[in-house]
Amino acid sequence: MTAPKPLLPAPTIVVMMGVSGTGKTTVGKALAKRLGWTFQDGDDFHPQANVAKMSSGRPLDDADRAPWLARIGAWISDQLAARRSGVIACSALKRTYRRDLSAGRPEVIVVFLKGSEPLIAARLERRRGHFMPAGLLASQFAALEPPTPDEEPIVVDIDQPVAAQVKDIVAGLAQRGRIEGS
Repeated sequence: MTAPKPLLPAPTIVVMMGVSGTGKTTVGKALAKRLGWTFQDGDDFHPQANVAKMSSGRPLDDADRAPWLARIGAWISDQLAARRSGVIACSALKRTYRRDLSAGRPEVIVVFLKGSEPLIAARLERRRGHFMPAGLLASQFAALEPPTPDEEPIVVDIDQPVAAQVKDIVAGLAQRGRIEGS
C-alpha cells in the first residue's frame, strides 16, 4: 500500500498596505523575492482616469477606488485559485477595502507599513517618476483607518531598513503558520 500524497500547502496572499510612500512596493518586492512568491504592484490596476486624477493633485474617492479594488480582488482570487502565493502592494486605506479584498479568506494576510507623516512626506519629496504627488499625502492620512487587532494584521514600523521589515513580516507569517519558521 502506498502512502497518500501530501496535500499542497495552502497559498497565501500578503496585502502590503499603507499610505503612499511607506515602501509597499520596495518591501513587497523584497518579501516576494525572499519567499519565492509572485509580486504585483496594485498601482498597475488603476484605471487611467484614476492616474490622471491623482497626477493632477486630486485625491481619489470611494467611487474612483471601486474598480481598482475589484481588479485587485480578482488578482487575489486568480492567485488563490491557481494555488499560488503572492504579495500585492495596495494602499487598502479603509477597513471596508481590506474586508472586500480578503472576502473572508484566511489566506489573505494584511501587512500594515506604519510610519509618521513627517517621515513619509520626506520620502515622497525625494521620490521621482510616480504619479502620486506628495501633496496628496494629507488626504491619504485622512482616509487611513489603521487595521485593528481583529483584522490580525502584521504591523511593521517603516523606520528601519527594508531587510529588517522583511524579517518582521516573515516572522509574522511564520507565527500565523503561513510559512515555515525562518
